[in-house]
Amino acid sequence: MDADSWDRRYAETDLVWSADPNRFVAQELAALPPGSAVDLAAGEGRNALWLADLGWRVTAVDFSAVALDKGRRIARARDLAIEWVHADLADYQPPTADLVLIAYLHVPPALWQPVLRRAVAAVAPGGTLLLVGHDETNLTEGTGGPQDLERLWSLDGVLATLDDLVVRRAERARRPVAGQRDAIDTVVRAERPAA
Repeated sequence: MDADSWDRRYAETDLVWSADPNRFVAQELAALPPGSAVDLAAGEGRNALWLADLGWRVTAVDFSAVALDKGRRIARARDLAIEWVHADLADYQPPTADLVLIAYLHVPPALWQPVLRRAVAAVAPGGTLLLVGHDETNLTEGTGGPQDLERLWSLDGVLATLDDLVVRRAERARRPVAGQRDAIDTVVRAERPAA
């Protein structure tokens, strides 16, 4: 889907996604001391808003202006300072940050690989990279997500792109979905050694 399609999707409803952070984002990041964070493919900003509420200095990036406007309104109402960046990740260079987050970015490999490499490079010394997305096994064993195998994540494929980051968690994790079988997500948390 292109930015216009996502703008239409975000315009159709109050919130496309939950107002709460993703369960794996909350599990993995709640105990980290706040610093700078960049949320790539932030959508309406549910994870960015949660991080800002915890004291993080957050840059939220998405190519849907409608989604970013929704997040901006929520942030204003909650008196949260977030930098909202309207950009296409195809050519966006994220700033160096203590936390780099990508949650549910499902694009063809030709785009995914450069985005992931730039995300890895943006992790500051001592910083964390957190990746959460629909796993390739979700297509046949899970619920929801893209129905195109090439847009689903492979745990081995993600791990092969992490360079010198130290992996702290790497698994296919089940996520309950009300009234359906569980969704299966790739969850990877890695850290760059401190300088």
